[in-house]
Formats: sequence, structure tokens, C-alpha cells
Amino acid sequence: MYDDVDPFIGTEATVLPEPSGIAATWWWPKPQVGNTHPGACYPLGMVSACAYSGGYPTGYGLYDLSTEGVPTRLHDRAVTSGFTHFQQSGTGAIRKYYNYFRVTPMIEPLDELDRTWDLVTEEAAPGWYAATLDNGIEAEITVGPKSAVHRYRFPEHPSARVVVDFSVGGLEIPYGATLPLRARLEAVEPGVVQGEIVVEGVPLSVYIECDADDWRQMLWYDRRLMPAGQRLDLDSIRPSTLRPFGLMWMGTASQGQAVEVRMGFSLRGVDQARRNLHKDLGELGSFSTRLAGTRETWRGLLDAITVDTEDDVRREVFATAVYHSLLKPCFAADESPFWSHKGPFVFDVSTMWDIYRTQLPLLTALMPHRVVEFANAMLTIAEEEGNLPIGYRMARGSDRFSRQGSALVHTLLADLAHLGLHGIDWDWAMVHMQTDLRRSYGEEFLLQGYAQPMSHTLDLAYGYWCAGVIAQLLGDTAQLRENVEMAARWRNAFDEETGLLRDSTYYEGTKFNYSFRILHDMAARIELAGGDEAFVALLDAFFGFGAEPVVQPGERPGLEEMRAGYALGRFEGLNNEPDMEAPWAYHYAGRPDRTAEVVHGIVHQMFGPGRGGLPGNDDSGGLSSWFVWACLGLFPVAGQNLFLLHPPAFASARMRMARGELTIVADGFIEPTPGGPVQYIRSVTLDGAPVESSWIAGSELHQGGELRFTLADTPGDWGRTHRPPSTPRPTQGLLP
Repeated sequence: MYDDVDPFIGTEATVLPEPSGIAATWWWPKPQVGNTHPGACYPLGMVSACAYSGGYPTGYGLYDLSTEGVPTRLHDRAVTSGFTHFQQSGTGAIRKYYNYFRVTPMIEPLDELDRTWDLVTEEAAPGWYAATLDNGIEAEITVGPKSAVHRYRFPEHPSARVVVDFSVGGLEIPYGATLPLRARLEAVEPGVVQGEIVVEGVPLSVYIECDADDWRQMLWYDRRLMPAGQRLDLDSIRPSTLRPFGLMWMGTASQGQAVEVRMGFSLRGVDQARRNLHKDLGELGSFSTRLAGTRETWRGLLDAITVDTEDDVRREVFATAVYHSLLKPCFAADESPFWSHKGPFVFDVSTMWDIYRTQLPLLTALMPHRVVEFANAMLTIAEEEGNLPIGYRMARGSDRFSRQGSALVHTLLADLAHLGLHGIDWDWAMVHMQTDLRRSYGEEFLLQGYAQPMSHTLDLAYGYWCAGVIAQLLGDTAQLRENVEMAARWRNAFDEETGLLRDSTYYEGTKFNYSFRILHDMAARIELAGGDEAFVALLDAFFGFGAEPVVQPGERPGLEEMRAGYALGRFEGLNNEPDMEAPWAYHYAGRPDRTAEVVHGIVHQMFGPGRGGLPGNDDSGGLSSWFVWACLGLFPVAGQNLFLLHPPAFASARMRMARGELTIVADGFIEPTPGGPVQYIRSVTLDGAPVESSWIAGSELHQGGELRFTLADTPGDWGRTHRPPSTPRPTQGLLP
């Protein structure tokens, strides 16, 4: 799958064929752009590196700040002022923004450092990015887990330069800059420089080696060279006093001369940055060896999921979705700048509210040991900082996302407990899960029985249910009893007259987008709505069955246009993720055929090839991982040890699960087309045994085996009677 990945998918405004059928009725409230970047990344690595234009929100690309509609251009063509590190992936407004340590190869004077050069060509593959600037310099970048290696080829020139700017950071949008508070640079020896900047309370260190042995090495401040300077200390930088500063190598370049710049990073000082670089590079320490190692790692991961199709475009879109699902969070063991002990540490958990339902379950399947590491990192953060984070960036006090959701880590911990994965102290986890349920919105939930916004009532009730899984594991019957009682408060969020959530203020959506969440007691949820037929009718209206096509917001849409769109109460079509699980709500009312129709419309009309191939922000892989599961015919119900089944999008697939390899086969499969006919499940077997229900327990599916679907062009009775479990009280394995 490595050779099928196109890292440029999602980097520009959405360009997809005009949708048809129910897909034409879905309304997109959020920016119509993937917000991805094509830079060099290591799987779940600490470092990324890409061309820097100052564009929103990764520092790469063409666009200005955009929170809805078609993004507005900041640049009319692809440009760069250098190459930066630590980009976000597919997020929206996750302030502040990184893009530290800009490296700029030049044949122009230092005074022109902040200008931009046209990107004449660009290429990218997993772990590698290359570009040619309009001054003739060719750039290549690769990365390791905690390092980056740049290689530049220069045209013949008497005064070529490689400049590293320590002062730059953030984006070229209002209030998008990230300023260093303190900084120090030090020339260690010829070809070796080290330093540190303190940004948002985080000490980010770098150790740099350059192999341009015959070039001069100098520090500079305010674009003035310090030829004899070996050290620069800035103890108190303010926005009004900030001047550009950094270092550079300068000399005569012969035609095609290659210069390598190797950079190790750490949040714990320059000595650890040096060790990280040398560990990542090994004894040979070259661009080529690091690239080979990174490619090998990517190949091993991407080959963990394969699909069978003769359609190269569909394979490319799928492979890229897998790739985008494996970029974040950033794992940086032993790197916490906030506590001194060693152990797991992660950052760029930028959109937990988007990734907890699809991306974290995907990582659990592909890399269960890393997910245990992630869970322990979250528990350490809770112990050190007082709560299980909803989002966590490379910044002090980084969990600033409480309004987006509550108790989301609880779902992952429940899944890991169901699977019996080793390496977590469950007594320790239970303490922090229960404590976290009482913070922020949890206090209101505890005292009143609900929390505003009402989506937090659902989050917290489900969090109590997930914590109940751990209580049951520990044999704590008193805690389990209390949690079951608290979990039942999900009812308080709903209006029994409408069958929908009560009016409230909802994050990036309306009550409609949150009304069809998959709860732990869906049977009671459907009864509250008036029974199967009434619930299906609500879903049909939400998904636009029988509705007229809609017009999507344009560039800089007005307030009235957005209000009218929200008033439709319509599915967001994976332009955003609050209602990403809603298509599977049909399963609980005995209508898996409807799920098949909705998922078919999303998979084959909302995703495509090319830079405009995503319908909305990828949100750290939340969008892409949804697509991966949907194509495989599976949807994980996070926290419930449960996979819901629907028709797969490929004739066959193979996937590494937590404890074995799963083969997926679709008999009677017809290669799908956008807007083409839908296929339905007639029967399912797992290792030859019939699966009458529309679901399989996760602990069973994670063992691997052969999952075989029989498909047809009309729906049958499969899945109508044997519905997914509704479990007011957590039960081992979720057996009915």
C-alpha cells in the first residue's frame, strides 16, 4: 500500500463530482478542505517537516483562516519561505500553531530571508517530501521519530546559504504567530550548533549538524551576522522587542552540490536532542539511511491493511486514508517537559472528540501496544495535571478543549479492558476515570442530572458506563451500581415529545447532529422516540431521504446562509464528525439496509483522489479512519467492544487485528461507482459459522479469521431481528 499513498490528498479546497441521491441533500457547515499537508512524517512520530507558506492551519498551502465554507486564498500559487517542523494534520482552529525552526536554503542575501519562492515542483511519499524552488535549489526532507534530515542541492553560486531561523513560528494569519519567550543558541564546533527556544511554556531543544565542511558557520541577529559570535542568549523576549535570529552556513556551491542538515529535537534539553538525533540516524548518519529506515517502517504499517481492487484510484484513496490515520498523535516517550520522570508522553491529541470513535479503535487493531502506551500517557497527564485531557498539544496548560466534549478517554480504556490488554494499572485508571467524571461539566451533571450543552450529558452518561466496565473488571460492585445509575441519565438530554435532544448550544452542529449517537442502551433510546418506525422516520428525515438537493456554503458565507443551512437539521456528510456514527443507528431499529445506503453514498461520493479529495478537515485522522472502517464493512462502537457490520467497499481485504489477521471477503461483490446501485448484506459467516446478528463482539473479531459477506442488489432479512445489544449494565464481552 506504500506506493499507493498520495500525501497531497486533502491539501486544497474540496473538488468532488456533483453528488446525487441522498448524498446531494447533506449540508456541509465546516470548511471544505482537508487541511492536510504533504510533509515528511514518521508514523505517530514527534516530528514532521514541510514547506512553509504560513497558510492555515498547518503552515503549508494556499489558504487564509477559514472556519466554514470554501476556504479563502492567502496565496494565488504554491510558495514557501523555507521548511518548518511540527505541523498539525487536518485540524482546524487548534491555536497556537507550531512550525518551529524554519530552514531556508538560499542563494540570495540574508536580507531576503522572509521572502517567498515559488514551488516549481513538489513530490511526496510517506516519510519523504521534495520540492524545487524557483531559484533552482532542490530540497528533500525525511524524518525519524524525533529528528529531521534536510538535503539541499544547489545551483552553482559563489554565496549559497542554509539559514535556520529560531524566531519564526505559527502562521501568517492574524494572531497566528507563536513567539519564543526565551532562547539560546550555541556553536559547539564547526558544523554543529545547538539551542533551545521556550514557546508557550515548553522548552523545545534542537541539536543540528551540517556537513558543509568548507562553509562558514555563523550566528545572526536582526539579519546581521555575528562572525565571531559563538553564543546568543535572549532571556526575555516580548512581541515589541522580538527580532529575527538564528544561525547559518554560507559558502561557495558547485553545480548540484548537496548539503545535509540533520536535526534532533527534544523537550528535555540539548543533550537529549543530541542523543535523539544519533539514535535516529545510527552510525552512518545520512539522509539516505534515515529515509530507508522511515520507508521500511511505513511499508510495514501500511501493509497491515490491504484491499483487492483493479481500480487504482480507489486503492489510492483508501491507502492515503490509512496513511492519514497513522500520523497523529505524536508519541514522545521520556520527553515530557512538565515532569521529570521517564515514561510515555504524547501530544497533538488535537481532536479527541473526532478520533476517539474511529482512529483510536484503528490504532488498537493495528498497534495495540502503542495504544496501551497512549492510555498510560493519558493517565499520567491526569495524575500530573488533574484531568484526562480532551485535547493535548505541545504547550503548557494545553487542554483548552473542554467545551468540545467530556470523558472521551473513558471509551478507549473500556475497550482495552474488554480486550484484556496488559500494561495498565486498572486500580490507578479507575481513580482517575471517576475523578475526571466530576470535573468541569461533570459537576453540573452530578448535581442536576444533566449538563449544558446537552451533548455533554451524553458524553458523561457514557463515561460513567465505560468506567463501569472497569469497576466490573475490578469486582467493585458498589462503584458499578453507582455508575449504572449515573449512566442512565442520558435520558435527561432528550425531549420525549420530539424524540430528539433538547434545545441547547451544540459544538459545530445542532441537536440533530448529536441526536443519533450510539448509546449503551439503544433499545430504550428507540422506545423514547416512539419505537422502531418513529425512530427510523427521524433518521430518514435526518439523512435526507425524499428531500431536495441542497446548495453548499460558498466562500465567506453570511450569517443568514449558515443559519438556513443549520435549520435543515441535516446530516453533515462527513464534512464534519459530530454525526459520524449516525448511519449505524439504523441497525438498532432493524434496518441495516438503510445503513448500507447511507454509507454507500458517503464512501463513494464524499471522498476522492487529488488535492481536493476530502469533504472537510481530516482532524488528525478522524475523517480518514472513518473511511477506512467504512470501506472494510466494519464500524467500531467505541467503549462497547462491538463492531457493527455493513457491506464492504472492496471485494476482499486483509487487516491486522489486535490478536490475529482478519480476512474480509464479499461474495457477489460488484465494483461500485459514485451514485451507482447499493449492495446489501444477505448473510455473514465468521470462520464458516453463520452470523445472524448485525454485529460481532470486538474480543471475537480481534482474534482474526475469515469474515465472509454475501451481497445482493436487494435487502433481505439479515440483521432485522438479531440487533446489536443494548446494555444498561456493562457485561463481560457484551454477550446478550
